[in-house]
Amino acid sequence: MITLYGFGAGFGLPEISPFVTKTEVQLKMAGLPYRKERAMPPASPKGQLPFIDDGGEAVADSTFIRAHIERRYGFDFDAGLSLAERAQAWAFERMIEHHVYFALVGARWVDPVNFAKGPAHFFDGAPEHTREKLREDAQFRVAENYLLSGLGRHGPDDDVDLAVRSLFALSVQLGDKAYLMGNRPCGVDATAFGALAGILTPFFESGLRQRAEGFANLTAYVDRMMDAYYPEFAWMPQRQAA
Repeated sequence: MITLYGFGAGFGLPEISPFVTKTEVQLKMAGLPYRKERAMPPASPKGQLPFIDDGGEAVADSTFIRAHIERRYGFDFDAGLSLAERAQAWAFERMIEHHVYFALVGARWVDPVNFAKGPAHFFDGAPEHTREKLREDAQFRVAENYLLSGLGRHGPDDDVDLAVRSLFALSVQLGDKAYLMGNRPCGVDATAFGALAGILTPFFESGLRQRAEGFANLTAYVDRMMDAYYPEFAWMPQRQAA
């Protein structure tokens, strides 16, 4: 039995972290039984979530977990894709994880209202005399990473404009297909779903979310993925939320 370590449900999502969501959806895609446990990043071998324990072998980082599943269980997440399509899927995954994800981070962690509503509560269990300092330090570190990503060097409208160009690319790639690479889900769909659901959750208000809601095929895609992989979760379909 595989144990998946993640943050757990929150922010109107079945899993707070888009990277943990990616891994959980890929476990579901592969049809592998697993159980899920809550953890915090310091418990991971790489200081980040997700990580898994598979028969005593710890594997950290969603991309390396995918490689582990493919190697150990012989499951090909991109079965049916040509070599060129596999390359395209990888390129889109890199765009999502190194651009779209950081736009989500800006909306969730750097925006003071959203930070107070969401990530600040990660530290509610800390001793009262250290709680605010821990919150300030964590927000500072995330804001620093946001700056290093490049998006944080721009104003609050310009960074959203740049992020929307990536959302536009995803929308064009999706077109009228059910999934990004065709009519069946593949590995990159787990990545895209995690990031897009994180942006579109009604829990947070942001300019990024408002702009993302303008891509009707992306909102329908998130609804479709949620129905397929988290049917038990109380998610308001985006067509209703909008």
